[in-house]
Amino acid sequence: MARFAGRPVLDAGLDILAAADRLLVLAGQPADLAAALAAPLAEAALLPADFAKADAPGGGRQLAVSAQDGLVAMANGTADHVALIDGAGGRLLYVTTCPPQPVLAGAALNVAAWTVVASPPV
Repeated sequence: MARFAGRPVLDAGLDILAAADRLLVLAGQPADLAAALAAPLAEAALLPADFAKADAPGGGRQLAVSAQDGLVAMANGTADHVALIDGAGGRLLYVTTCPPQPVLAGAALNVAAWTVVASPPV
C-alpha cells in the first residue's frame, strides 16, 4: 500500500517552527522550556526572514534556519545543542545537536545555518 503526505501536511509542522522568535545555544539537551531558559550559553532573536521552506533533497520538505553570527556568550560551557523557542507562546519548539564547541562568557559565537526536514511517510 502506497503512503502519501501532501505539501500542506509536511509544511504544517515547519510553519510552527518558523514562528520561533528565539534561538538558544545550550550545554546539553533541556528537559523542557524552563530548563532551556534557565541557562542558555547564548541567544539570538529570530525574524520570519531567518526561515525558508523548500523541497528537501530526496523528498519531503525542509525548513532552513539562517546562520546566526556574532552572538555574545553569556556563560562558560560547551555548546552542543540549539533550541528554537516560541517565547510569546511559551513553547520549546525544537532542539537539535550541534558540533560541540567550548564557549567562554563574553566571547563571540557563531551558529551555522541548518535545516529541519519533514519527511514523507514510508
